[in-house]
Amino acid sequence: MKTHSGAKKRLQLLKSGKVKRKQTRLRHLNSHMKSKTKRHLGQTAYVHDANMLQIQRCLVF
Repeated sequence: MKTHSGAKKRLQLLKSGKVKRKQTRLRHLNSHMKSKTKRHLGQTAYVHDANMLQIQRCLVF
């Protein structure tokens, strides 16, 4: 099986077994957002346990 190219570029597997990802909604149309919202969207997020099966299939690990 091949690794999904898009997932390979967007996700990072950590030693702890978690998968690191970026938040969405920060590319454009941000002028109406509060600074606090944009600041929190810039932080790192992790893939939820419910979605780990799909991620495992994409990253093939």
